[in-house]
Amino acid sequence: QVQLQESGPGLVKPSQTLILTCTVSGGSIKSNGYYWTWIRQAPGKGLEWMGCIGYSGATDYSPSLKSRTAISRDTSKSQFTLQLTSVTPEDTAVYYCVRSRGDYVYVDWGQGTQVTVSS
Repeated sequence: QVQLQESGPGLVKPSQTLILTCTVSGGSIKSNGYYWTWIRQAPGKGLEWMGCIGYSGATDYSPSLKSRTAISRDTSKSQFTLQLTSVTPEDTAVYYCVRSRGDYVYVDWGQGTQVTVSS
């Protein structure tokens, strides 16, 4: 079965760049029909879709985050990466990497990683 694991810093200072990496095992990030997705949940709020990268390498982003977000992949390492620039305390959340279908059904989740933006 497919497994996903997030890694990256737990604390980031305002205005800096957050970089998180998701390592995938048991499957290929080039598998046809699936999307590799970043989702976050801020305290007291619901899940927020941030963006994804498809099996072809094409990307898509939430309009509210597009200007600050970049998702990339390294197929040789079975990894995909989230980059979020100019972070503020409003970016404090648990961040998840997820394998998604094209109809937004989330079929596999990482455990999530807590990221706090604070001075």
